[in-house]
Amino acid sequence: MASGNPKTFQQEEIVRPAANFSPSLWGDLFSSVSTDYNQALNDEVRGLIIRNEMLAAEKLNLIDSIERLGISYHFEKEIEQQIQYLSLEKIDDGDLHTVALYFRLLRQHGHHISSGIFEKFTETDGKFKSCLENDTRGLLSLFEAANLRTHGEDILEEALSFTTCHLIKSINNNNNNQHNSMIISSPLKEEIEHALEQCMQRGIPRVEAHRYISIYEQFESKNDSLLRLAKLDFNSVQMLHRKELCELSRWWKELDLVSKLSYVRDRVVECYFWTLGVYYEPKYSRARIMLAKTIAMISVIDDTYDSYGTVDELQIFTDAIERWDIKEMQKLPDYMKICYKAVLDLYEQYDEELSDQERSFAVHYAKATMKEIVRSYNIESKWFNMEGYMPSFSDYKTNGFITSTYYLLAATSFIGMTSASKEAFDWLINKPKIQVANVTICRFVDDIATYEIEKKRGQSGTGIECYMKEYGVSEEEAMKEFNNIAEKAWKDINGEIFNEKSVSVEILKRIVNLSRLIDVVYKHNQDGYTNPEKLLKPLITALLIVPFAN
Repeated sequence: MASGNPKTFQQEEIVRPAANFSPSLWGDLFSSVSTDYNQALNDEVRGLIIRNEMLAAEKLNLIDSIERLGISYHFEKEIEQQIQYLSLEKIDDGDLHTVALYFRLLRQHGHHISSGIFEKFTETDGKFKSCLENDTRGLLSLFEAANLRTHGEDILEEALSFTTCHLIKSINNNNNNQHNSMIISSPLKEEIEHALEQCMQRGIPRVEAHRYISIYEQFESKNDSLLRLAKLDFNSVQMLHRKELCELSRWWKELDLVSKLSYVRDRVVECYFWTLGVYYEPKYSRARIMLAKTIAMISVIDDTYDSYGTVDELQIFTDAIERWDIKEMQKLPDYMKICYKAVLDLYEQYDEELSDQERSFAVHYAKATMKEIVRSYNIESKWFNMEGYMPSFSDYKTNGFITSTYYLLAATSFIGMTSASKEAFDWLINKPKIQVANVTICRFVDDIATYEIEKKRGQSGTGIECYMKEYGVSEEEAMKEFNNIAEKAWKDINGEIFNEKSVSVEILKRIVNLSRLIDVVYKHNQDGYTNPEKLLKPLITALLIVPFAN
């Protein structure tokens, strides 16, 4: 029996909610890994990027291919120089595909460009010209560009509607063998079908690179050097990722929390997948491991608050985290001592690792967000345990933004990045617009995906229920509004990529990538983290298990 106040813990019977989480899908698969691989870089590709005699349209397509193949991190300076060199005058006379590609690349790289660039493709009424309906490649490029729209960009709203309609029509006609002036063949057909399912701006870069390598291989116009480099690089980086996951799996097994705490989700591989979404490049190796360990630990804490702890136990645990002192362990029930010690040990390890780089300041910010989320988990737990209590939607949202974990994960994603200065942490902690948008997407998309499960568990005070009660709307209407809120947040993110100048694009990409993860992991209102079999297993298999044949 746990030490502490016997009135608190020595109860005859505690009724706890049954979590019934499925076990890990991966067993011991990532317990060991071979590190016999070659790192191949091709100077020929760098030469192609900087070659001056290439036409502007050719250069844009080259840069786009390099980025979509997942190898642009080797050539960041050269690509940025070329993008700045390409002027609007060189592009303005181009076709729809070239103009849309130019627009998308500039915005993705944090440069402002007006959506008025598309006006020449519209009629006087603002509608896009009907002659574009059969320009399938152009429609696809405009569709991807339109997904970078910000608030008030009516021409891009029209572009998204126009392209979506005609791309779906072209696919349907193709599938039904109906007469079509332009038969769509592979790989363009595959590109369109995938884009309609997962637009580029909201896709996980590493996942999209894996898919695009297979697509690019089918192009008649493919560059063999690019393709070979992409495959070699993917395979070598995959081996690095497996090595990292091997290290992470050993740490997780040594903690042995799954057997000690039967109620927690065993999702360490999925935690690592999350970090690949934030940054897959080799230079972020240490950052990935730190972030993955934190995600695994916050998952355990989340399950403790959500699926096991009593109100009294959780209050004492919250107080102990707030004081952050190993002496607090004696006040906790036995099962909580295991979790508490693991948390304190983890952050002590971070402090030791970062002190060598004189970056211990980062741990201070990471601890602050851990304390913040635990306080909010405790508030949420009290709400759920107060029979008939329903917080106001405003109170729910304020607390729910924190329990979404995205304030904590954004800060933690910075701690292993040597480029994340104290100023970058201060910027983040002050909740800039792009970070609020990021958290908004996480909270509202998560609420939609987990609503049915939470309802079956008997949880009240969920976001959907709070909104329904306060505004007198149906479930369907509440979910529609939550989707609208998430869409508006994506427009904020798209705008801040080029408006936010306080930090580098490298820093901003971490925020954008966290939002992309939500779009993928909770696709079609499913919780891919808790139930990874359908959504995440194929992606994890592609990224971490099966290499490309050279």
